[in-house]
Amino acid sequence: MIVLGIDPGTASTGWGVVEQSGSRLRSLGHGCIVTSAQSATQARLRKIHDESLAILKRFQPDAVAIEELFVNVNVKTALAVGQARGVIILAASALDLSPFEYSPLRIKQAVTGYGRASKIQVQEMTKVILGLERIPQPDHAADALAVAICHANSGGGVALRGRQ
Repeated sequence: MIVLGIDPGTASTGWGVVEQSGSRLRSLGHGCIVTSAQSATQARLRKIHDESLAILKRFQPDAVAIEELFVNVNVKTALAVGQARGVIILAASALDLSPFEYSPLRIKQAVTGYGRASKIQVQEMTKVILGLERIPQPDHAADALAVAICHANSGGGVALRGRQ
């Protein structure tokens, strides 16, 4: 099973692709979709959509997992991240995939065994689980790999193409 994990954002959307074979996980690739704060909102969202769609077509994942929106204090930021999530979900729907959603707490728990783990603990365990030489960079890409690991380890299965 191939899982695309997404850590959504308007400035930087992390993505990571993990292949699961039995109990073994390995990274097939990771990176970030970066947009400029000087660009108009619609241009930023279009870039996130188009690059997400290109990643989906390149890796042909069996499942897409996306981090749920976490609203703390800044509602404006939360709304912008929600827009980014929306265009990513739209891109997945073009390939008849319905993303699975995971809370930050569940992702941390799946990767480290502790729901209140620090960011560096999650990144270090992501490196260990995937057998990488170093922590994936940038941070958003490491977070996206953690989302993919969470899905692979959750028994959540695969989103059947064409079944929303």
